[in-house]
Amino acid sequence: MAFKPLDTRPDAPWKQRYRAASIEWAEIATNNPARGVAYSNKDGIFQLYAWDLPAGTLRQITHQPAGIMSGAISADGEYIYYHFDQRGNEIGHYVRVPFAGGEPEDLTPDLTPYGSFVFGQSQTGRVIGFQAAGDHGFDMVVKAEGQVPRILAHFRQRTYGPTLSYDGEIAVVDTGEYTGTLDNSLVAYDTALGAKIADLWDGEGIAHESRVFSPLSGDFRLLATTSRTGYFRPLIWNPRTGERQDLALDSIEGEIIAWDWSPDAKRVLLCQLHQAEYQLYTYDIDSRLVTRLNHPPGVYGADRSGSFTAGGDIVVVWQDPSHPPQVVLLDGQTGERKQVILAAGSAPAGQPMRTVWVKGALGEQVHCWLATPAGEGPFPTILHTHGGPEWVICQYFFPKCQAWLDHGFAFMSVNYHGSTTFGADFTKSITGRLGDLEVQDMAAAYEWLVENHIAQADAVFLTGISYGGFLTLQGLGTRPDLWAGGMAGVPVADMVMGYEDESETLRGLDRALMGGTPEEVPERYRASSPITYAEAVRAPVMIIQGENDTRCPPRPVRAYEAKMRALGKSIEVHWYDGGHSALAQELDIEHQELMLKFAYRILNHD
Repeated sequence: MAFKPLDTRPDAPWKQRYRAASIEWAEIATNNPARGVAYSNKDGIFQLYAWDLPAGTLRQITHQPAGIMSGAISADGEYIYYHFDQRGNEIGHYVRVPFAGGEPEDLTPDLTPYGSFVFGQSQTGRVIGFQAAGDHGFDMVVKAEGQVPRILAHFRQRTYGPTLSYDGEIAVVDTGEYTGTLDNSLVAYDTALGAKIADLWDGEGIAHESRVFSPLSGDFRLLATTSRTGYFRPLIWNPRTGERQDLALDSIEGEIIAWDWSPDAKRVLLCQLHQAEYQLYTYDIDSRLVTRLNHPPGVYGADRSGSFTAGGDIVVVWQDPSHPPQVVLLDGQTGERKQVILAAGSAPAGQPMRTVWVKGALGEQVHCWLATPAGEGPFPTILHTHGGPEWVICQYFFPKCQAWLDHGFAFMSVNYHGSTTFGADFTKSITGRLGDLEVQDMAAAYEWLVENHIAQADAVFLTGISYGGFLTLQGLGTRPDLWAGGMAGVPVADMVMGYEDESETLRGLDRALMGGTPEEVPERYRASSPITYAEAVRAPVMIIQGENDTRCPPRPVRAYEAKMRALGKSIEVHWYDGGHSALAQELDIEHQELMLKFAYRILNHD
């Protein structure tokens, strides 16, 4: 195959895809449907935008130098909430800004800075709540209208929430406090009394997730999920009465998540995510009638769930390989697309990936996505692993994949052991042995690519971000014979050092994944640390790392680099002023160009 020249032109198609504006999620105020908030990079870096629905316009409301990770709009549409941190370190305070713009108001001035991934509010907006994590553990903080924030409950283990009832009378949290694992139980509290009123747990090895309370006053039914059947399935639970109804969905395969109630609370919006493919349904609670929605193919929701409008239609974010994420309106009865209500930017068409199954670490079939460039193989190939590990790659708008295809590389992404949508056993199989089964799956994917004449045996590169960055380094050290090079984004290079430096939100995850702390299970942490295998690495390594990252901290990367250099290994580290994610378009382009040049140098085509 003729090698394609490196394309670094300012208007190269791959750069145009990175610069295409996307709407990663959007939310409409529950009691003011004329107002919403959107999360977009339309001005070059991901920020929050006040969304005027009648006018169809977005106005930038945050201006954080390292971007914003998340946010919400108040029920009345008067304020936009977000977690204010220092240059992307994800440690700070929740603030609110008027919808019309203005200075942020600190909601918790008396609390020490905290990490938080979850912010919730009641449908009326009378009560808000959030997770506040620090060295002491996990606090569930609630704040009723006109009152000061107070700690509703405290936990030592990983805890998310709260999910609040219609007027905030009940708060439900998802916690691993009683299992010490990723298998959360649900615990309900009376927010006025601060007292526990009920819990829901289906037994050892079974996980639960709270979703959303009924939109009706005085109705305390909660949509939730359980993994009791081996896949997440929806149920309705009333913490006040203890009543429970598991939805009758035996005819639908795989994982099904409850997204929202219809305005009259008679129907439920469901998302089936099975083997990395999306399909939406509605479910009539009284008749138990399931309706498969006839929507276009692609990825739905992703970062945020879809929701019913007051008129019964469905608002959801949609994307596919050629279209950046955008907000669309689906007919609530049929699922057919009615209109695009927040458009994304245009981008050169992208090539879809196709499903490939390879025989993985434990003999199961492991799902992979594959795309190949024009021409006859074998090709230089990129083997990609996603972050998480509890995540899955689907048919996303994926500029990284398309950039490699544009340059004549094949691209495969592995939904390794630990990924979601393939059953609870598959997801939990890596517990206590991170970087073992996953790398075996990566090696199996390498062998499949070579045997099927897709990949050049001496030109397969590993890449991934976050947990995928960790797997890149782990693969280079534990199967050094396979790879031409590795490009790791914000990886954990030393699990012990990472645990010492990361935020409590991530320490809780580590304890659940590893089965304890570094002091309790030191051999597990050693075996799951890429730095342990530095001496075995043969291929050149490139790392891209944020200076302010508290999920995958910088100190382990510096230690890994020092050890590699002392061993005479080839390594380069590129730093950027930000946190766990490079949220700016031009920074993404810079990083992609670094990776392309790195691969070209190794293949002697620079």
